[in-house]
Amino acid sequence: MSFIDSIKERAKKNKKRIVLPESMDIRVIEACEKVLKEDIADIIIIGKTEEIENISRGYDISKATIVDPYKEDYTEDLINDLVELRKNKGLTYEDAKKLLLEDYMYYACMLVKTGRADGVVSGACHSTANTLRPSLQIIKTKPGVMLVSAFFLMIVPECEFGEKGTFIFADCGLEQNPDSEKLAAIAASSAESFELLVEKEPLVAMLSHSTMGSAKHTDVDKVIEAVKIAKEKYSQYKIDGELQLDAAIVPSVGKSKAPNSTVAGNANTLIFPDLDAGNIGYKCHYGTSDEVERTVCADVRTCFSPAECGEKEGTVVFLS
Repeated sequence: MSFIDSIKERAKKNKKRIVLPESMDIRVIEACEKVLKEDIADIIIIGKTEEIENISRGYDISKATIVDPYKEDYTEDLINDLVELRKNKGLTYEDAKKLLLEDYMYYACMLVKTGRADGVVSGACHSTANTLRPSLQIIKTKPGVMLVSAFFLMIVPECEFGEKGTFIFADCGLEQNPDSEKLAAIAASSAESFELLVEKEPLVAMLSHSTMGSAKHTDVDKVIEAVKIAKEKYSQYKIDGELQLDAAIVPSVGKSKAPNSTVAGNANTLIFPDLDAGNIGYKCHYGTSDEVERTVCADVRTCFSPAECGEKEGTVVFLS
């Protein structure tokens, strides 16, 4: 059974209510049909009934629940709940009404917040900012999470590296230039996500252009300090560095360059030093193979692949 198939099986055994706020995107409708056909989740689609009926012609989404914010009886309750939630920020009734009726991501997050849904999948046509903003304002971060970061779950068929070709790359989408403290937090969060999703031990490599002091630069110092912080604060995980990519994932190179490391040569969770490195790194990898699968997630309350949204408190998954 492939990794994605195992995720689907886990989702089927603990089926959740997932909201799709981007009913205007045909890819979302197509995905909805597949999820319903495979019985992976119960789907709620937000949008005007007539518009959803028009765009979904030729697709069987009859088992989905369509929620039209303009017609739904509990929309008024959601407006009042949002006003109460954001009253300290000065949100008025009219402002809340406008948000919920015109920005379906806000409506989706309120469904999760009020227990009417378990998770949200968004990002097909919403920008990262427009997906994150309502998520952070309404669902908020998981207790104990220092910052919101994003990871890519990379699955490379017939690959001997990582966890049989499965890796987490982080942060490739959100945190521009994390300092040492933030890098350590990203490492711990990514390790937790790897353990949850892959159900294997995370081996976390803090990446750099240097391996164990082979180069001297303030950028290297940042990673070295991040490793120190991570080992002190998140000692439950195997985190090491600084490591170049080959030293991190290739056993022979890791043994040669970092013989005393418990991670080198076997890393499955790769933490990039900044957003430039992470974003370029995953796109180099993704762009060279048609077979690489990817899922983009961010820690809002907790982080899952789309198939497992909602196993814990409210989840947002970004699709790219």
